[in-house]
Amino acid sequence: MTTAQIFVDGDACPVKGETLRVASRYALPVTIVSNGGLRPSRNPMVRHVVVPSTPDAADDWIAGNVSAKDIVVTADIRLAARCIDSGALVLGPDGRPFTPDSIGMAVAMRDLKQHLRETGEDRGFNRAFTPKDRARFLGELDRMVRRAKAG
Repeated sequence: MTTAQIFVDGDACPVKGETLRVASRYALPVTIVSNGGLRPSRNPMVRHVVVPSTPDAADDWIAGNVSAKDIVVTADIRLAARCIDSGALVLGPDGRPFTPDSIGMAVAMRDLKQHLRETGEDRGFNRAFTPKDRARFLGELDRMVRRAKAG
């Protein structure tokens, strides 16, 4: 049986530090995937994977390497859907889990918002990341890790 691990969609992820703290507590390996610009960790349980700057390169790498019981931290709804299809647990940086029951609506809302931006009806502003989001993330990641380790 392989150990669960955490994959982080690293570009612009506001909760990398929190992820590393929770992973250290449970001795889980973490893979941070980005297209560069991140300072490597000295923690031997942390691996950095640098992918090309092409669109979706980080997403493709994560989706191609994740398996059931792994945890993925991402704000990318399309990547979340791909990882759920692989049996992974997926958590947004705001602490809201993506689940098989919720991912369909999340994809539909993403597509609608993209359409509204393209037609000029929506400027595409994202809401601010808050301390409440950070606290919710820490609690939910801890629950997910315990669930992943329990099998």
